[in-house]
Amino acid sequence: MSEYFDYKEIRSQNERENDHLEKLCDLINSAKELSPFYGKTLSRIDTGDLKSISDLAALPIVRKSELIELQNTAPPFGGLGMVPAGEMARLFLSPGPIVEPQGKDEDIWRVARALYAVGLRKGGIAHNCFAYHFTPAGIMFDYAARTLGCAVFPGGVGQTEDQVKAINRFQSDTYMGTPDFLKIILERADDLGTPVTSINKALVTGGPLFPDLRRYYEDRGIHIRQCYATADVGLIAYESDVMDGMIIDEDVIVEIVRPGTGDLVCDGEVGEVIVTCFNPNYPLIRFATGDLSAILEGQSPCGRTNRRIKGWMGRADQTTKVRGMFIHPEQVARVVEKYDEITKARLEVSDRDGKDNMVLHCEVHNYIGNDELEKRIADTIRIECRLRGEVVFETVGKLPNDGKVINDTRQNVIS
Repeated sequence: MSEYFDYKEIRSQNERENDHLEKLCDLINSAKELSPFYGKTLSRIDTGDLKSISDLAALPIVRKSELIELQNTAPPFGGLGMVPAGEMARLFLSPGPIVEPQGKDEDIWRVARALYAVGLRKGGIAHNCFAYHFTPAGIMFDYAARTLGCAVFPGGVGQTEDQVKAINRFQSDTYMGTPDFLKIILERADDLGTPVTSINKALVTGGPLFPDLRRYYEDRGIHIRQCYATADVGLIAYESDVMDGMIIDEDVIVEIVRPGTGDLVCDGEVGEVIVTCFNPNYPLIRFATGDLSAILEGQSPCGRTNRRIKGWMGRADQTTKVRGMFIHPEQVARVVEKYDEITKARLEVSDRDGKDNMVLHCEVHNYIGNDELEKRIADTIRIECRLRGEVVFETVGKLPNDGKVINDTRQNVIS
């Protein structure tokens, strides 16, 4: 039996990029014709000009934070859908609310690859503790296990005593759910005097798998790995046995950009995760997830050749309110883009003597004695943010590599 889900996982990077480029061009052409939203936003894009995946950076970004407004204005899909709602297999409504359709009863989420990496094989029994109503997680993981030829118990959430009974009755070998709920089930089983011993592997997402919790599962003989998936696009990346970052799924394109912009950052630098998936019914092209991560250099020692990310590293939406005014990362980006001298910047918001204080820290080459530059940047802050802020120059490389464009250190901020 193969160590890998399919050949895609070990193909060359050139093969992968050529495949993605061909699919991307086909998707853009279809979206321009069938999607009202993309018919407008991509009208000037000529796919003949896309010579490499890096050219994707020229396309506009669709932000998750904008989907609610788009979908309210043009229900139900905000004009992004390429088939009518009645031709979709299932329609989901996640908190926000945000609509996520499943097109034509097919596996658009691709989570089977992550389940295969954790060791689930044909004939296994998966206990699915993701919700099956309103949000797509339950169906998403159900499809994945069935794709591998496994039976699924649709446990959903809650009812821990009944979860214990079901696991022990069916002798389920795999848990699928949030990282902490399995521990609740195991502890409940112990309290009942009916320990769960059949679960030997788990794929988790939807929350942090802290090191202590991972050790708890490993000590109980449970091989646990996590994946990074969203309701919008499905699987984005997943852990393999070597536990060296998360390997990007074969059927998405991942970019990391500076929050508030569409500008790519260098490998290793933390930024916002941008995903393009090839969903033929509800395409998301350069979709800004609002999550932070970074590209790891090199390939995984497990033999899979795709790029890796560090995993989920927080949220990119760093909007805050200062003196009654909202400050967005996009405003900071507009300040920075006006000055070639600035290589990186970070807006620090703090409380000074009971008053809001705003300081833009800028990494600048040869900044000593450049009072004129400092004044011009301060004037630009006032114009773009409609607030006064100080400017402090830093040596290049001084600012933290954490993806933060705005760092609010105040306590009990009311936004």
